[in-house]
Amino acid sequence: MQIHTDKLRNYDVGLLVTAIVAVVLFISLFLNISPNSSQPSHYSQLKYRFASPDELNFENVDQVPSNQWMPAASPVNLGMSDKAVWFSMVIEPTQSPDSKYLLHIDYALLDELDVGIFENISSAPVVTYSAGDTQTAENRPFQHVKPLFPLPSSQFSQQVFIKVKTSGTIRLPIRIWKESEFIQFTANRNAALGVFFGILIAMGISNLFLTVTTGSKSFFLYSGYVFCLALTIATLQGYGFTYLWSGSPWFQGKAAVIFASATIMFGSMFTRSLLPIKKYSILLDKIMRGIGWLCGASIVASVLLPYSIMIKIFLVALSIIVSFTLLLGAWMATKGEVIARYFTIAWGFLLISALAASFDNLNLVHLPLTSNTLLIIGGAVETLILALILAINFSHSRDTLINAKQFALEQEKQANTAKEHLLTMQQRHQEDLEYKVEERTLELEVTLRELSEVNQELERLNAVDPLTGAHNRRHFDKSLRAQGRRSRREQIPLSLIILDIDHFKQINDKFGHDAGDECLKHMTHLFQKHIHRPSDDLCRIGGEEFAVILPNTDLQGGKFIAESLLTALASEPLSYEGDEINLTASAGVATAIMHDEDQAQHLFRLADSLLYKAKQSGRNKVISQQLQD
Repeated sequence: MQIHTDKLRNYDVGLLVTAIVAVVLFISLFLNISPNSSQPSHYSQLKYRFASPDELNFENVDQVPSNQWMPAASPVNLGMSDKAVWFSMVIEPTQSPDSKYLLHIDYALLDELDVGIFENISSAPVVTYSAGDTQTAENRPFQHVKPLFPLPSSQFSQQVFIKVKTSGTIRLPIRIWKESEFIQFTANRNAALGVFFGILIAMGISNLFLTVTTGSKSFFLYSGYVFCLALTIATLQGYGFTYLWSGSPWFQGKAAVIFASATIMFGSMFTRSLLPIKKYSILLDKIMRGIGWLCGASIVASVLLPYSIMIKIFLVALSIIVSFTLLLGAWMATKGEVIARYFTIAWGFLLISALAASFDNLNLVHLPLTSNTLLIIGGAVETLILALILAINFSHSRDTLINAKQFALEQEKQANTAKEHLLTMQQRHQEDLEYKVEERTLELEVTLRELSEVNQELERLNAVDPLTGAHNRRHFDKSLRAQGRRSRREQIPLSLIILDIDHFKQINDKFGHDAGDECLKHMTHLFQKHIHRPSDDLCRIGGEEFAVILPNTDLQGGKFIAESLLTALASEPLSYEGDEINLTASAGVATAIMHDEDQAQHLFRLADSLLYKAKQSGRNKVISQQLQD
């Protein structure tokens, strides 16, 4: 593949500027949402002590002599240990007329976390709390992504004892917050992480679409890498356990290594698809393929082996794999592979963040940013640069394909010229040739007729939702445009109903996705029985979202049909495997006489917004409205 020098320089400058801007933006972003160290900590005398599991409890921990405690400074990082660690500190008076006080542990990966709060004059705890990954998120004092505990109001100082036991790193970033300050801090952090996850998800979905449109597996592997990276970061930040698998503490104990291994697995496979490793070294290509298999085996081993063993193995393996991949990219760059140079820059960011995170987790270095933040920054920058690399590589591949097509056209022109010359030389066989042409023409007509029939069947299948048998979103878009033109041409009203099953996620969670599919089929069957006119069109346009197009129907008629559909659905529950599933739905109805081409989309958006108003106002109801000109 030949790449022009001027384009090469533009790519180099663009990637360099992108990398620098991304690093500065992400570091500034996460520094701004980190707790301000200049604010008062509201606690003092932070100490810690290792103990056997049954040596201490909240009934005798306050009797431990002071000379057996060792001083500590927040954020505490004691590395990895299988012993229980007790922490002691004194918090300032928490009695305040304007705000409550909260104890925040800004680290999500702790197996067991017990907190006891003592009055200075008391020998028994005023209150005790339990949190950690061994408990479901619902059992925490607050359903927050990180451990969060309310502090009792007191005009005196209080003694707090914290017991930590975990199979990973013993990290305890402690912060005492006023409730109002914590709400602001959480809002800022969630906004920043929302932008981060939004970028990753958008890039993953867009590359899945490119996989479908281009047929290139590189886009698919990159999407897998991005999604697994997002899940890894979600696990480290506590969002996964809080919102995705909150009822499975067992999986939370495995998720970090599982998703991190899957990330490296997709990364190694993406590397093999992006770089022509086999062209230069069969051995290195086998090693890279072996890395993918090794990471796959790590996923299985993570399910079987304890987290304390797997995390140490993974951190060492991560540093080795990322270093090897970086050196491989640099070596291929010296061979003249331009993409390898950009690839090396991207993996360089991940290497720095991965090594720093590994050393931080092993308590070998102390950094101003947490290891999780470092991984977020490194992964985000690397993901962004890899996306640019993938785009550059696809652009080069497209140029190569265009050149190949042009060459094929030239060859075809030469072949046509030779064919014409040959026909001139064979005039004496003209009659036989004409007969053969007519014969072949007849065969072609038959073939084209058969192909037309097949295409018509495919067109019909493409317009039908395979699960419910109703028309799909593709057919809905075409039908809405067609009926909108008819309404404009004949000046007749067009009504549109948008329906959505109420609490469909709860049905899936309670009865399973197979039951959810049966609900969709049941709903479709009921609606089809109550839609009588041939011109009325029932379509499934989303997961549990349906639309009904009603030509020549005014607002009152559209509302009547929608209410009859909801009544039928509510009165006929679904029987599934011995259970009776009661279903209701909400609907929005919009009606208009079309005046221009774009009004059909305005009608759809109005009906969709009315649907959500029906949802917000109690569900199982119909809200209708005439579309204003």
